[in-house]
Amino acid sequence: MITAVRKTISLPPELAEEVERTANEEGKTLSAVVQDAIRIAKRERLRNELGRVQNCWSAKAREKGILTEGDLERYLEK
Repeated sequence: MITAVRKTISLPPELAEEVERTANEEGKTLSAVVQDAIRIAKRERLRNELGRVQNCWSAKAREKGILTEGDLERYLEK
């Protein structure tokens, strides 16, 4: 069973130095620091997407006059 896939990446020198410094400060490998950064970026992208979806549905609800949970319950009972 494969537990990791090796990849080669290129970083600008200043970013490479920052990753190495972070790894040293946190007692982690370079791979662990990059993995953490990717997970954080993915979580942020998902959070932003959720915000866009919520904004879309909030706008649709406002168009129908649904402003409170009570309004939503009355709308759903129809």
